[in-house]
Amino acid sequence: MVGAPATADAVQRARRLPDLGVGLHIVLVRGRPVLPPSQIPDLVGPDGDFRTDLASAGFAFFFRPAVAAQLEAEIRAQFAAFQATGLALDHVNCHNHMQLHPTVLGAILRIGRDYGMAALRLPYEPFLPSWRAGGDGFAGRLGYAAGLRPWIGLTKARLARAGIACNDYLFGMYDSGRMTAERVRALIGFLPEGTSEIHLHPAAGPWRSADPAAAGYGFADEFAALLDPGVHDALAGAEVEPIAFRDIGAARKPVAGELPHGVSAPHVGRGA
Repeated sequence: MVGAPATADAVQRARRLPDLGVGLHIVLVRGRPVLPPSQIPDLVGPDGDFRTDLASAGFAFFFRPAVAAQLEAEIRAQFAAFQATGLALDHVNCHNHMQLHPTVLGAILRIGRDYGMAALRLPYEPFLPSWRAGGDGFAGRLGYAAGLRPWIGLTKARLARAGIACNDYLFGMYDSGRMTAERVRALIGFLPEGTSEIHLHPAAGPWRSADPAAAGYGFADEFAALLDPGVHDALAGAEVEPIAFRDIGAARKPVAGELPHGVSAPHVGRGA
């Protein structure tokens, strides 16, 4: 999140970990822009931050050409800010999964070519393995998966036409903020064949400037899950190969008109 307060610290830490796959997390809602508010007045509120109402922001992105132009300028500024860090661009995704918005996705695909974008996160959490692993939220998980399915199909087709690699599945969307070690271990046992990412928000604890939408998130529990020996044992036992997004593109580049399938795994996925 190149406009966030701790970006400089994060970049310094990433430089000490050359094997870490670092992506650009584009922020267009519920966060801070890179451009001055005066250049993107229709994207921000009186406080200079992005809108917090995702629905109204999405309508404005799609139906108002002036807003779409400002959106494109901000997206380009965020790509440029990432490039200025000197870090390799492993992949791209968006805050609140806004890459599913057709206007946002179009801008990312156009601008990303200029910055070497090769992979983008596909936020698709399939219902059955998610429910079998979680053991709760049947109706909610089903509705979540069904509601996003049309947008997932459109996004996947556009990525394939553009030659941009992506994961097949993303787990942890429905359970954001409660991806404990126990839940992650259970999920590993139900990962489908193909390319899967397990989605966590790890931190040592809550902090003052955290997004209010994440109030109640178990940040420390999710951090502990990543360090849990049982999680690492479960990965080994399930023959899961942890890789970076860059390895998807290296394994197999999608060709125009073809949907990527079973190529590798962004963070966690069964060997393909």
